[in-house]
Amino acid sequence: MPAANAIPVQIKKLDPDAVVPEYKKPGDAGFDLHALRRVEIPAGQAAIVPTGLAFAIPEGFEMQVRMRSGAALKTPLIVANAPGTIDAGYRGEVGIIVRNLGSAPYAVEKGERIAQGVVAPVCHADFALVDELPASERGAGGYGSTGSR
Repeated sequence: MPAANAIPVQIKKLDPDAVVPEYKKPGDAGFDLHALRRVEIPAGQAAIVPTGLAFAIPEGFEMQVRMRSGAALKTPLIVANAPGTIDAGYRGEVGIIVRNLGSAPYAVEKGERIAQGVVAPVCHADFALVDELPASERGAGGYGSTGSR
């Protein structure tokens, strides 16, 4: 049964072996994205792991692609552009861009839960070009300006 705040998201299987995502537990923010096929990623390299799925994300939302915590702990992989964004207007196959941080090749196996997706609202900015920005307590203090820890 969908959550009370669920929004409808249409999914198209582009391959019969694609795994339709689902939330594993009530209250989960993310749903697993599975590898459509085996992909070997050389050490230090990046690759796209296909999911075999296309999504119709509703206008005003995006799908963020993030690493699963278990995969981040147990594999040398990271989602290279985390969080990756799937825009509402994109209708192509969702592929997961992963980078192998290890010193040996790593094979993502067919069906492996490689990442998670989170559907989130999007706010658009109304940009206004000004000559001066309003003052703030922090000002132009950058990296590390708020303390060492």
